[in-house]
Amino acid sequence: MSGHGSPRPMTSRKCGPLNGEAHVPGDKSISHRSMILGALSVGETHVTGLLEGSDVLDTAKAMQAFGATVERQGEGEWTIQGVGVGGFAEPEQVIDCGNAGTGVRLIMGAMATSPITATFTGDASLRSRPMGRITDPLALFGAESHGRSGGRLPLTLVGACDPVPVVYTTPVPSAQVKSAVLLAALNAPGETVVIEKEATRDHTERMLAGFGAKITTEVTDEGRVITLKGQPELTGQTIVVPRDPSSAAFPVVAALLVEGSEVLVPNIGQNPTRNGLFTTLVEMGADITFENERIEGGEPVADLRVKYGPLKGIEVPPARAASMIDEYPILSVLAATAEGTTVMRGVKELRVKESDRIDAMARGLEACGVSIEEDVDTFIVHGMGKVPGGAVCKTHLDHRIAMSFMCLGMASEKPVGIDDAGAIETSFPDFLPLMERLGASFRKDNA
Repeated sequence: MSGHGSPRPMTSRKCGPLNGEAHVPGDKSISHRSMILGALSVGETHVTGLLEGSDVLDTAKAMQAFGATVERQGEGEWTIQGVGVGGFAEPEQVIDCGNAGTGVRLIMGAMATSPITATFTGDASLRSRPMGRITDPLALFGAESHGRSGGRLPLTLVGACDPVPVVYTTPVPSAQVKSAVLLAALNAPGETVVIEKEATRDHTERMLAGFGAKITTEVTDEGRVITLKGQPELTGQTIVVPRDPSSAAFPVVAALLVEGSEVLVPNIGQNPTRNGLFTTLVEMGADITFENERIEGGEPVADLRVKYGPLKGIEVPPARAASMIDEYPILSVLAATAEGTTVMRGVKELRVKESDRIDAMARGLEACGVSIEEDVDTFIVHGMGKVPGGAVCKTHLDHRIAMSFMCLGMASEKPVGIDDAGAIETSFPDFLPLMERLGASFRKDNA
């Protein structure tokens, strides 16, 4: 069942060449952070290009519940009148974050050092996900959490009355954990230090600096050492959200899957902590040109021109995992059609996403006739050129699993179905019509 309604089964069929421009949504990570940092600022933040998927809209509702004024001005254009650091009001209702793992974890961080209490819940997928990795470091500031077994939602977070600064080394490469700690540090006195052994996406650091926080990053033998001075006055900003590289992954890979395709995917963020997939695709032999490279809103951006061509399997370095963690599902689809074996190591973080993404992709690929191997931290796909297909794959309420198998069906010998397309709304509301405009062949099935 979808997080927001009845199941929506769909089938994807083999299609002719994909052609045209694919305008993908705004970056989800930056959209979430725009809402939260705008709410923690003084004055007005004006955002254009915002992703208007349900995940980000749930974060917008949460910021309203904490006292900020959030208004939609037009398509992708929003204003946020902030309440300042430490200015969150106690919400009157339970905060429902839907499917948004990023949203709920960042919001918890943002409120953890204010003397207020809030209860969080979400859809079935989000309620199954572990929150201990967030609540444990927030407890160091003085916050208390009370949730279900395993620290799962619904969960009540009691913010610290007298927060203290912390020094925290992230136990796993996670931008969500790092960002939650940095957002909590905003309302703590003194300096908070976050040490990450492997670099993760740095949108939070870039955006905090843009809003006026005093934050530094140093690369040392320990890793990346991020120092934030607490209790700044953040000032509202004008933000242009670049297009999401994780969403761009689907039309990019689809063009590489379907013979004869050529697709332009404009305005895609090329932040070096997010572009691991594109590096990997080029190593596999993908014909991708990066055109009109530029800086927009402090983030590197380029237009991607993608052409179909033969690909080979490779070993993806474990150190690259953090920069492409959301893209392994769609990479595994492409690997199934490549020549040779693709080995993905250091990917255990996929086990605790919206679903166990390794298991979800492994079972679906196997059902479509693809040979795979897996362990806790490794996913191996043996390429076979033409994939038989012919299966209905379970999405587990996970938008990236759903979109990945819809792309697989475009190049499989037999159609590939999914049990529920509803979760796609969380990050890429226009995915199905966009891909159909390029030439994909989808069919809604009876539930």
